Amino acid sequence: MSKINMVIYPAILTSDEGNTIDVTFPDVPAAITFGNSFKEAVVMGAEALGLALYGQRNLPEPSDIRQLKLASAQQAVLIAVDLAEFKKRVKTPMVKKNTTVPRELALAAEQQGINFSEVLTEALKAKLGA
Repeated sequence: MSKINMVIYPAILTSDEGNTIDVTFPDVPAAITFGNSFKEAVVMGAEALGLALYGQRNLPEPSDIRQLKLASAQQAVLIAVDLAEFKKRVKTPMVKKNTTVPRELALAAEQQGINFSEVLTEALKAKLGA
């Protein structure tokens, strides 16, 4: 079962004179995108939000959508992203690291079919709180 890490942020959709709708997030300035329809703008907004928040430990506090000041061509919507699901979709580049372990541990681990890379990754995540 997947861990749910849902975040919800207000987005401002701004219609321009063309057919595009710009999407910005007051609390996440790095999340900027656009769509050619309302639906596309919301979908692209979720993607931009996920990318901007991916890997961050301290997430910004979402603003109260009712407190946002909007121009006449703007509307506020809430956009949700499950960061746990988003992380599954994002490909993390891997790097090769050589390490040295006691021979007895290496032999015992190999006999049990333990994946060294997986164990090291899990241990580093635990150590770093990631």
